[in-house]
Amino acid sequence: MSDVTIMATGFGFPEGPVVCPDGSIILTEIRNNQLSKVTPDGKASVFSRCGGGPNGLAFGPDGALYLCNNGGSRYVEGYSMGVAPHPDYKFGYIQRIDAKTGESKTLYAEAGGNKLSAPNDIVFDTQGGFYFTDLGKRYARHRDHGGLYYALPDGSKVTEIAFPMLSPNGCGLSPDGKTLYAADTEGARLWAFGIEAPGVLRKPDPHAHHSGRVIAGLPGNARFDSLAVLANGNIAVATLNTGYITEISPGGEIVRAVKMPDQYPTNICFGGADMRTAYITLSDSGRLGSMQWPTPGLKLNFG
Repeated sequence: MSDVTIMATGFGFPEGPVVCPDGSIILTEIRNNQLSKVTPDGKASVFSRCGGGPNGLAFGPDGALYLCNNGGSRYVEGYSMGVAPHPDYKFGYIQRIDAKTGESKTLYAEAGGNKLSAPNDIVFDTQGGFYFTDLGKRYARHRDHGGLYYALPDGSKVTEIAFPMLSPNGCGLSPDGKTLYAADTEGARLWAFGIEAPGVLRKPDPHAHHSGRVIAGLPGNARFDSLAVLANGNIAVATLNTGYITEISPGGEIVRAVKMPDQYPTNICFGGADMRTAYITLSDSGRLGSMQWPTPGLKLNFG
């Protein structure tokens, strides 16, 4: 078992941690329909009553936070993870969150005339636009298709760039910004997409849905959640069911698998002076943990 320090407890399926300039962590609570802030000494407080099902989070070029909101999930006794859409669910959406007040504003609820289903994770490029995944909602007997999207933070443009995908979850950019990684939850597959221009992926081959290529996968009942890219270009993927953070090279080799004290480690981000402090959401038990990673994480473009 890895040496994970528990910083704070009592969250409702935490995800999407981001490191603030003062060293605090803002994370999402999907089950509790809110964002919470954890100070370096472990004190937690509600930051934004954004509603819905807040998931992936990132700082944008204007200093605001940008949130993937899956629209809300239904929870039942004995299960920490949502089992279906919330009864009030209508669609998913992208929100802008004021970093000082926590006030939320909806930016996008559809793309190309189609309603967003369950936006999940987000990453900004150097141009100030952002890529995000849509996991797709899971129902009792069917599910929505997932996909990848690119949008501008001023609310003026959103584009579907890869569709359909089974269950795209975490996303991140390579250090040179030329590759978009997406973790596919079901089947534990890590996809890589070549980027030709901001928001433009390499064209797919004939008869292919998209131009992604699988660079790695795990056997058994492992499932992938969110991810973070390291400064050396490796990809650290939160791995559900088996309870690991799996570090994978761009060539697909498993570099290391670090056991977590939770069945559902869902997200990882990096901070600290040397970018080696990993903050990890332990969602089955509702905790935020931290540990020192062997190599530094990649500094994000904003925040």
